[in-house]
Amino acid sequence: MGEERFDVSQAETLVDAFQRENVEFLFIGKGAAILMGYPSTTLDVDLFLPKDPENGRKVVRALRAIGFVLTESQAAEIIRGKDFVQLNGPFDLDLIHAPDGLPEYGKVKARSIRIEKFPLVCLADIIASKEATGRQRDRLELPLLRAFQRVYEQEQQRSQSHDQQQQQQEQVDAFAKRRVRGDKGQCAIPEES
Repeated sequence: MGEERFDVSQAETLVDAFQRENVEFLFIGKGAAILMGYPSTTLDVDLFLPKDPENGRKVVRALRAIGFVLTESQAAEIIRGKDFVQLNGPFDLDLIHAPDGLPEYGKVKARSIRIEKFPLVCLADIIASKEATGRQRDRLELPLLRAFQRVYEQEQQRSQSHDQQQQQQEQVDAFAKRRVRGDKGQCAIPEES
């Protein structure tokens, strides 16, 4: 058995190992929400992987490099893209090739997000997947995830608005500097004759 709870250092270890092998993957589930700032805990790391044998071979190499002892059967399941592979090693890890309630990997990746170095399934997809499982623990978590989604999206909008205001101010400042220097760029007002 791995550690008792998911820790960001586990996610960092995976990202570093997967980047070395050029693995295609996304964090999914409650762990992904936690990496977005969701105030909770989970017992394992969940990853969404495409069903691609070459990517699967890279996953096997990366996991072995960080201390996962994989049987030949487990390696074969990962390579062929078995829907769900549960692993115990340095930490508990679930590899998911077909998450409940979500389309194929490419479509989910197209709407995924990146926070720092973490590729993450978007909150809407995390929620859709949890809704589709029908598990009691997921049903209990859904109202909290939806509330977090509202707060997260509001914060993203505020951040984008602030970034736009800052960009507009920078443009105004640049224009003012050109005018002070007497530059006659596209924005300069023509002189009267």
